[in-house]
Amino acid sequence: MTLDRSTRIAFIGGGQMARAMIGGLTAAGHPTSNIFVAEPFQGALDAVSASFAGVSTSTDNTLAVNFNGLGAHVVVLAVKPQVLKGVAEGLANSLKTHKSVVVSIAAGIRIKDLARWLDWNTIVRVMPNTPALVNEGASGLYADESCTQQQKDLAFAIAGSFSKMAYWVEKEVLLDVVTGVSGSGPAYFFYLLEAMENAAVELGMPREVARGLAAQTCLGAGKMALAQLDTDPAILRKNVTSPKGTTEAGIKVFDDLNAKKIMQDVVIAATKRADELGDILGSQ
Repeated sequence: MTLDRSTRIAFIGGGQMARAMIGGLTAAGHPTSNIFVAEPFQGALDAVSASFAGVSTSTDNTLAVNFNGLGAHVVVLAVKPQVLKGVAEGLANSLKTHKSVVVSIAAGIRIKDLARWLDWNTIVRVMPNTPALVNEGASGLYADESCTQQQKDLAFAIAGSFSKMAYWVEKEVLLDVVTGVSGSGPAYFFYLLEAMENAAVELGMPREVARGLAAQTCLGAGKMALAQLDTDPAILRKNVTSPKGTTEAGIKVFDDLNAKKIMQDVVIAATKRADELGDILGSQ
């Protein structure tokens, strides 16, 4: 679905992720005149205005939802999970007046808790990741059962504007898995990059060269995997692993350390923590 250019979108929160989303929307042709950002910190609003001329801004959340008396079709909650309860409760009346679709990108906050705070249940959760900042994001989505197909399509079109890959999940609990895989995933790659860079430096390579080679290798491998999504990653790995060659020597170290199991445990631990945070934050 292509996002209708007349769709009025209010962002509650003007931080990096909100700006990444706005960048994706405007790059896709959405007019800045139909975007409104509310944010308590003037510095963040100034950054929005500097990057996106024509976007309306305010420190008042309800003004953004009211959208100059016309009402926002979509309200994107882009604030930290720890402050979402207070923000949501302050929006309840405006949402009911304008019947806005709520899109929450707050990690861990479940729809049932958000609906309780908002007194409103037309909600779609989107779990993006930070590569959206460079137009390389991946997102998972889950919608409350009260959402119509049109409302779901609208949320998906917005997610698609800043995500190269976006998927619906069948159960809300699977958003915790999305968090464990792609939400936290960039940090796993940075961890690997750090190790590859340090090893190369120890072997005498200049750090800037090591960093460039390692980063481009991760990017290139990712693009190869995306170009062959129907191919098992194990096959891709074997295709570049010659018997008794250099790659096999490196992979053997991974196997000896049971690195595949370690990586699986990393994803499981992050997923479990997302579930725990949902319990903690939802009990507010």
